[in-house]
Amino acid sequence: MDFHAQTNKYTYTSRQADPNWMNLLQEILDYKQVEHALDIGCGGGIYTRALVELGIPSVTGVDSSELMLEAALENCHGMQGVQFHKGDAQKTGLRQASSDLILERALIHHLRDVQPCFSEAHRLLRPGGIFLIQDRTPEDCLLPGSPEHIRGYFFSSFPRLAEMEISRRHGSNKVIENLRIAGFREIEKHTLWEVRHVHETKEKMLADLRARLGRSILHALTDDELEKLVLFIDDCITEERDIVERDRWTIWKAVK
Repeated sequence: MDFHAQTNKYTYTSRQADPNWMNLLQEILDYKQVEHALDIGCGGGIYTRALVELGIPSVTGVDSSELMLEAALENCHGMQGVQFHKGDAQKTGLRQASSDLILERALIHHLRDVQPCFSEAHRLLRPGGIFLIQDRTPEDCLLPGSPEHIRGYFFSSFPRLAEMEISRRHGSNKVIENLRIAGFREIEKHTLWEVRHVHETKEKMLADLRARLGRSILHALTDDELEKLVLFIDDCITEERDIVERDRWTIWKAVK
């Protein structure tokens, strides 16, 4: 997806953080001790908002796209303690040792080399600060298809989509190794299922798939291939209403 394209400006502003995500952060963080947090790769500000809603008094969203930052500013309009900054995850331009918490959600799969990003996070954190990375590993992506994990059907039907997907994903061992190289310690790994979308009806879900809504990987299919995939999913899913689609994520927590 082109994060600098006007047509994608509001793609990441129209939903809220999953309550399961909020609950996990409350379990693994002493967020009441966090005075300032960074949301690096903030996109439309969904998780910038969520960090404020957890009770963190000061949150800065960082993104390299002016359009995403404009959308995030609108999304967080009226919220106290929120500011935004244009910067790259590998070189933010922010002050050293200035934050207690850094969140990087759905960011590292855009980076071929994660080491500069992790080193920059280490530089930005105060001693004892927490670094949270959330992304999908190859194992998360390639789970079998089901009504809860619809993306799994994409990959079983078209193996080349699976190859495309895992080519940009980092394995957990690689993430942990690079965190250690950057100087982090007390590294933990957590697994989280997040609700992606509740489809009111199967027909509505199939129509969204045909339109490729919010699923950039489907643009790699021809129209005929996409129709073949939709018919396959139609046969696989027997539920007609309230299909709760989820994605599995891995979250790494590390301490400076």
